[in-house]
Amino acid sequence: MSTLQLFWFILIGVLFAGFFFLEGFDFGVGMSTRFLAKDQAEREQLVGTIGPVWDANEVWLITAGGAMFASFPHWYASLFSGYYLILLAVLFGLIIRGVSFEFRSKMEGQKGRELWDWTLFFGSLIPPFFFGLMFTSMAEGMPLDQAGNMNATFTDYFTPFSILGGVVLTLLCFLHGLNYIGLKTLGDVHARAINYAKKLYYVLFAGLVLFVIMLYTVTDFFQLHLTATLILLGIMVVLSLLATYGVHKDKELLAFITSGLTLISLVALLFVGLFPRVMVSSISSANDILIVNASSTPYTLKVMTWLSLMVLPFVLAYQGWTYHVFRQRIKKDDVVKY
Repeated sequence: MSTLQLFWFILIGVLFAGFFFLEGFDFGVGMSTRFLAKDQAEREQLVGTIGPVWDANEVWLITAGGAMFASFPHWYASLFSGYYLILLAVLFGLIIRGVSFEFRSKMEGQKGRELWDWTLFFGSLIPPFFFGLMFTSMAEGMPLDQAGNMNATFTDYFTPFSILGGVVLTLLCFLHGLNYIGLKTLGDVHARAINYAKKLYYVLFAGLVLFVIMLYTVTDFFQLHLTATLILLGIMVVLSLLATYGVHKDKELLAFITSGLTLISLVALLFVGLFPRVMVSSISSANDILIVNASSTPYTLKVMTWLSLMVLPFVLAYQGWTYHVFRQRIKKDDVVKY
C-alpha cells in the first residue's frame, strides 16, 4: 500500500467525519422542529439557527463522494451499485429537506407551510438512519463476489445490527442538534432542548452498550484491531459522559463539541475497523475489496492531492467565516426568512 493510497483512505474518512459533525446538528435541528417547537414562531426560531449554514454543510458529503469516485473507483462502484436503494432513500431525504428550506417561507397558507415543515422533519430523519444502516452493514459484511459485485437481499441490508446502527446514528444526530440549539437559542426552546438532552443521554448510553455487544459478536473489528477498537470505544464513552456533564452544568459549548466529536469517533471506528479493506465480503474474505486494489493510478492520486491541498484551505476559511458572521443566538422574536 502506497502513502498516497493511505492518505486518500484517511482523507475520505475525514470528509465523512466532517459531514456528520456539521450536518449532524443540521439533521438534529430538523428533527427537533416537530418535537421541540410548540408553535410556528418557535419553529422559525429553530430553522433560523441552521438557515445560513445547512447547504454549506452538505458540501462535505458531495466532496466525500467525489473523492471516493476519483481515488477509489472500484470501492465507489461496488458501494453505489450495491447500496443503490439505500442511497436513493438518502438522496430522497436530502432533496425533500433542501426543497423545504426553499418553499416553506413562500407558502401563504398554514397548510402549505405545515406540509413543508413535515418534509423538513422527514428529510432530516431519513438520511442519518439510512447512513447508519449502510455503514453498519458494511462493517458486518455484505455478499460480495470475486468481481466486487454485491448481490444483496432485504435481509442483508436490514439486520438487527444494521437497524441498531441506524437508530444510534439518528439518536446521536438528534442529541447533537439539541446541543446546538442549546448553544444558539434563547428562551423556552433553549430550556426545552436542554431538558430533552438530559433525558435522551441515558437512552443513548443504553444503545451504545448494545451496539458494542453486537459489534463484538457480528464483526471482526475486535479480532483485527483490538487495541484501536477499544481505544475508540473508550473515547466515545468519555465524550458522551462529558457531553452529559455539559448538558447538566449548562456548559453548552462543551456539550456541543463533545457530541460532535462522538460522531467523529464513530466514523473513525468504522474506518479503522475496515482497514486495510474498504468493503467486507460475507461470502469469503478472499472477496474483500482492499485499499491497495481499489484505488486509482498513482498519477491520478498525485494530481488529486495537489489540487485538494490548494483548494481545501479556501473552503475551510469560507465556512469558518460563515459561522463567525452568523454566530449570534436566535430569539423567538427574530425575523427569519427560511
